[in-house]
Amino acid sequence: MRFKGQTLMVTGGTGSFGKTVITSLLERGMFHQIIVFSRDEKKQHEMRLQFNDARLRFIIGDVRDRDSVFSAMRGVNYVFHAAALKNVPVCEFFPFEAVKTNVFGANNVLDAAEANGVSKVVVLSTDKAVYPLNAMGLTKALMEKLVVARSKDDRNKTICCAVRYGNVMYSRGSVIPLFVKQIKEGAPLTITQREMTRFLLPLPHASELVLYALQNGDMGDLFVRKSPASTTQRLAEACLKIFNANNLIEDIGIREGEKIHETLINFEESRAAEDLGDYFRVKTERTNDYDKFFTAGKKVTFSSDGYTSANTKQLNLEETIELLLSLREIKEVLETGRTVEL
Repeated sequence: MRFKGQTLMVTGGTGSFGKTVITSLLERGMFHQIIVFSRDEKKQHEMRLQFNDARLRFIIGDVRDRDSVFSAMRGVNYVFHAAALKNVPVCEFFPFEAVKTNVFGANNVLDAAEANGVSKVVVLSTDKAVYPLNAMGLTKALMEKLVVARSKDDRNKTICCAVRYGNVMYSRGSVIPLFVKQIKEGAPLTITQREMTRFLLPLPHASELVLYALQNGDMGDLFVRKSPASTTQRLAEACLKIFNANNLIEDIGIREGEKIHETLINFEESRAAEDLGDYFRVKTERTNDYDKFFTAGKKVTFSSDGYTSANTKQLNLEETIELLLSLREIKEVLETGRTVEL
């Protein structure tokens, strides 16, 4: 097996994505050792007890701390960089904190990977990095640019690539756990705008996207997983149907930094997007020739409007219910009556 005997480090490994991808990797026996690098000792302790697997090694540290990142990455072969400040309102109120984690922290990870001879780094980005309106999206867009810039330097031996995905269903801070909570409390389901569309990506699919990038990514590549979408109203209605509830749906209005529709590949990127079936790959033009980069262009034909939550497959109510019922967390709530902590 290609990764047998190798070591993987997952920054932010105690989060929703980290736990899902690590579960999958352990089941497949892909790595000899997986390092969980994060700053939350409580979550690490809980995860250590939950997994109870000798292949896991837990290291306390913060991606903002350059020394701790460099030290933790010694002997590492591959890196998934998932550590980030992701809460949009928090980043709006404290934008420089988002810069320190999402930009400086990512740069520390990339520098440490190159210095320690890591084979490949996959960084996790978001649809909010495309035409960014909020601080979280802006900092993630800059993180992507760090990857692109390194791909233009042919001295770099560490392959750096990225994945970009939309809303991960039932992840921490997402709307579905909120709807479930509101249903159980008998409160109105709050949506920002009824015709707003959002990509719907189950967490295991996000995990598979990153594994696909690990196995197929070249320098500067950006991968996107094709995902269906739904309006926020239809998603709320589907949750009500599943739990046989009749809560009101309350439109609270669009919030600062939110979009009506979200974009995973923008209009300009679509010229470089390669359709790989379940995935798109956006290639980076690799050149360190400043003159070519700044003065020489080329004629292109834009064949699409990009890939957005408005032009992807739109789920009807029955399809949305079916997708929700496929989620482990929804099944667990229905079976036990308890919400799932992420």
